[in-house]
Amino acid sequence: MPVGVFQPLGDEPPDLWQCMVREYAEEFLGADEDYGDDFVQDDWPFHQAMTSARDEGRLRAHFLGLGVDPLTFALDLLTVVVVDDALFGGLFGDLVAVNDEGEVSMAPFGGPVPRPMQPAGAAALGLARRHRAALGL
Repeated sequence: MPVGVFQPLGDEPPDLWQCMVREYAEEFLGADEDYGDDFVQDDWPFHQAMTSARDEGRLRAHFLGLGVDPLTFALDLLTVVVVDDALFGGLFGDLVAVNDEGEVSMAPFGGPVPRPMQPAGAAALGLARRHRAALGL
């Protein structure tokens, strides 16, 4: 899942990690984007599992750079998250085939770039492949 839009909830201060965790739940697991007014992310079991895995080094988030869409001038924050194989199954074993934004598909990391793919996703994938040794891949 190479592309997602990380957005804060309501008026909360932007926290990239919290935004990423919610985006993974929405995209991979089909979670609803309406979390409700009483939602406390730190108490959410999925957030706790992702954060614990990150703290233990079984999940590693990396900033790859910034990109600008030449047509819209939208700024893209390029990230990659490396997840240990065993952990991936535990976190995303209930991977959906379709979410609110479309079809969910998996592709081998070293295979061809899946089509269609947004430019930001292609850039992130290309950078991750180029720096695979630094990412521990």
